[in-house]
Amino acid sequence: MGNKPAIDRRQPLRDDEPFDVPAAVLCATCGQPDCAGCLPATEEGSGIVAVIPWERRDTGTWTRLWATSKATTLGASTFFAALPDGALAPALRFAFLAEALAVLAMLTALLPLGAIALPGLTLELTRNPAARASAFRWLALGVPALVTWMVIAHAAHGAALDLGARRQGARPARRRALRFGLYACGWDLMTGPLGALTLLFSQGKKGMGDLLATAARAPGTSAVAFLQGIHGLPPAAVARARRTSSIAAAALTLLSGFGIITALILFL
Repeated sequence: MGNKPAIDRRQPLRDDEPFDVPAAVLCATCGQPDCAGCLPATEEGSGIVAVIPWERRDTGTWTRLWATSKATTLGASTFFAALPDGALAPALRFAFLAEALAVLAMLTALLPLGAIALPGLTLELTRNPAARASAFRWLALGVPALVTWMVIAHAAHGAALDLGARRQGARPARRRALRFGLYACGWDLMTGPLGALTLLFSQGKKGMGDLLATAARAPGTSAVAFLQGIHGLPPAAVARARRTSSIAAAALTLLSGFGIITALILFL
């Protein structure tokens, strides 16, 4: 059969399965399920056969969004260790949709609490049309700006991981690193009000327990899985790469946030 990849067929995953991939995620070169890729990662291909639910077209948008968000959070190690290379456009669409829903859900949850905590401001907004118009203008500009900044911050995290890996001697995988950051936006959807409520109603207390147990560790688990599975770094090099990436990601996030805030102030 040569180097042709083999993929086992199976029935669709149950709701409690974290990552919608074939039964075996196989190396396209050697065909072994435990191989991190016989060839170094490149911009053209990963050497790993994997499926991201969002990039399939046989189910609805919410189903693909939810399955991918669950995979990035509850199955972070599996998902990011075998993250396939591919186009940035679908990952970018996922990131903006996930962040938009996460921000809107958080805003919906916080507004009633704000109204209770600040009754004077609530009364002023109710009585004063100019104040209401100003508040709506801030929301209309602030929500997209926050969503954009969150996407940029996650993308910066992915790019910083690639920088850290390259400083440890790994081959560059810039596009896949950006895909890492964009798909990592699923963390925010899962750990926000919308994700928590959906998980509670679909899987009950067990689902919420799994989310609480894994949510805080998801970023670190994902980074380690990506650096080991995609870049093939040993544990000591992973730790050094993460230190480098943390500094770079923080700098990029602060700069982008400052730029967006400045633009909002100038525009308003």
